[in-house]
Amino acid sequence: MISPHFPTNFETFAVRLHEKGINTLGIADAPYESLSENLRQSLTEYYRVDNMEDYEQVYRAVAYFAHKYGRIDRIESHNEYWLELDARLRTDFNVFGYKNPDMLAIKTKAQMKEVFRKIGLKVAQGQVFYSDDEARALAKRLKFPVIIKPNSGVGASDTYKIRSAEELEDFFHYQNRHVEYIMEEFIDGDIITFDGLTDHDGNIVFYASLEYSEAVLDTVAKDGDMYYFVPRDISPKLVELGKQCVQAFNVRERFFHFEFFRVHATGELLPLEINCRPPGGLTIDMWNYANDFDVFAEYANIVRENRFHANITHPWNVVYISRKANQHYVNSIESVCQRFPLNIISVQQVPGVFAKIMGEHGILARTDTLENMREIVQFAHQKY
Repeated sequence: MISPHFPTNFETFAVRLHEKGINTLGIADAPYESLSENLRQSLTEYYRVDNMEDYEQVYRAVAYFAHKYGRIDRIESHNEYWLELDARLRTDFNVFGYKNPDMLAIKTKAQMKEVFRKIGLKVAQGQVFYSDDEARALAKRLKFPVIIKPNSGVGASDTYKIRSAEELEDFFHYQNRHVEYIMEEFIDGDIITFDGLTDHDGNIVFYASLEYSEAVLDTVAKDGDMYYFVPRDISPKLVELGKQCVQAFNVRERFFHFEFFRVHATGELLPLEINCRPPGGLTIDMWNYANDFDVFAEYANIVRENRFHANITHPWNVVYISRKANQHYVNSIESVCQRFPLNIISVQQVPGVFAKIMGEHGILARTDTLENMREIVQFAHQKY
């Protein structure tokens, strides 16, 4: 496991693999003493490197483990940041899973569009640009507003909604010249996701979805409240498109997180991008609460015996509700918990780096109806 301690809630992967009798070996740059007691007890051995960005150090760590324990069966981080490192190590040690040649399609948005088009799916128009003049010409063709984002990037980081030629000229002054950007037409719609896990043969053994109160870019721009949720009911059309995408990208024994636009005017679904790892934040824990199962244990079952044991019935909607320090709420977090004691799961503190989007605190709740969920959100977000 590459960087098994991050994020904190992903430590449970190592714990469940260890419980299934698998030699679970960790590589990271964190001091061994800084790992949680639970993680330390679940790792067969831990190899600390000075710098995870130095491939030779990480390579030597894997070689050491291979010499000591025999052939390495899996190399995995579940982390977008290390996807290419994982693939390079799998290539060099001939380990099952995505390898170097697969990275272009699952890391770059331009190549993702080509895969979507090949299976007959309509996508947002756009392409990579390599100069200011190319960007100007592209914006003229696509028409403002346009979206500019890294061709290979995570989430909404370094992403901009450009509304005019003047804003485009401003972008040229603050853009990172070391980043390859893609420009896309603006789609007036919501982002919904198709997420889940496949077995060794690429069969989907579990799927879920995410819906958001608003686009992340809008949350950042106004520094306001947001919520997102795992719905009980998932559109059959979304499931159908999601299954096509899983097959097209050859997702095997992996988590996936596909993003789609749901166009406001027509309800049409357009694929946006693929992420071959679990969704971020607390989403993977929300899956557990939404389905009354343990996705970490089920992943270990897939790795060990290629079997998924849980019976998924989607009994609950699970929602994350942000609470921001700069807002003046009518009801305290304590009041929310007292008003809805049967629904509140937990209250989470959010690290500062994520607070701009997720709030300084997050309330997790689950309901059997969307009406009840919206009632809790409204109560938690009510302002003076």
